[in-house]
Amino acid sequence: MRYTTFGRRTGLRVSEYALGTANFGTGWGAGAELEEARRIFDRFAEAGGTFLDTADNYQFGESEELTGKFVSADRDHFVLSTKFTLGAAPQPGISTTGNSRKAMVASVEASLRRLGTEYIDLLWAHFPDELTPVEEILRGLDDLVSSGKIHHVGLSNFPAWRVSRAVTLAELRNWAPVVGIQNEYSLVERTADRELLPMAESLGLGAALWSPLGGGLLTGKYRHSTDGRLSDLGAVIHTESTGQKTAVVDTVLAIAEESGVTPEQVSVAWVRERAARAATSLVPIIGPRNLTQLDSYLGALDVRLSPEQFARLSEVSAVPLGVPHEAIAASLSGIQGGDASRFIAPAVPVA
Repeated sequence: MRYTTFGRRTGLRVSEYALGTANFGTGWGAGAELEEARRIFDRFAEAGGTFLDTADNYQFGESEELTGKFVSADRDHFVLSTKFTLGAAPQPGISTTGNSRKAMVASVEASLRRLGTEYIDLLWAHFPDELTPVEEILRGLDDLVSSGKIHHVGLSNFPAWRVSRAVTLAELRNWAPVVGIQNEYSLVERTADRELLPMAESLGLGAALWSPLGGGLLTGKYRHSTDGRLSDLGAVIHTESTGQKTAVVDTVLAIAEESGVTPEQVSVAWVRERAARAATSLVPIIGPRNLTQLDSYLGALDVRLSPEQFARLSEVSAVPLGVPHEAIAASLSGIQGGDASRFIAPAVPVA
């Protein structure tokens, strides 16, 4: 396992995979029991993994409890991230969910107790609640950083316009900076290429990318069975609902056969190659339910796609960029003096 800093706005060192722990526990009715969760954690740590991602609502708090137990023997070695917004109770409450200062502080205090730690390395607002002004979110996070209860802040599942405004406000008001985003990204879900990832590269934000296997679709197993994540509670479900998704799965399976590796390893290898070409750190969040799945993810660290294979996967999975990106691309030569090829593009996209 190699390491990187989480974006260009922080020196926080993380492993090239983050271990998502939504499957730690059985509070949702599905997941890994204590012993299996412990084995998954130990194997990830033995492979050099240090970055852990959980949330207060995962398994109604049980994920945080188990993750806290596992890191307790060497807490400072691990980068522990968690999220607030949805709350840990099975029945959500008016005052215990959302992104208000009240809900934020109460959630962090409860997470610290469940995790058995004095600090959280990276705290995410899990989703925008469509009610709380971003100024309140940022000011509350800044207070938590000043108190030492959290070290860094990020925004998960926020649209790019909200993130960019938050980054700017934090800079102007000298509040704790937003250091990263978290969003879904895989060969069957690349809409983040329109706004979110270009924004992250330009502003230097780290990006944690969840569901790199498209909810299991990219393994090809759903062509033969509905077992697995399609039956898990709370899972993000992708099906072969479009011709493009079918073509993507076909291409993944073909390259896996050519290379003598598994379809999941091809899919994760593509995300890793995409990350290597980015101007900031893109970290896949892997979410194994058992050791077999984890070993497959770890095996992907040694898989190298050929340039031709990477191009095939990129082409078949590409999404239309839409307005205004396609109009910009069509006009670029004229905008840049008649021949855009004469310009050396900046290494970091301009904001």
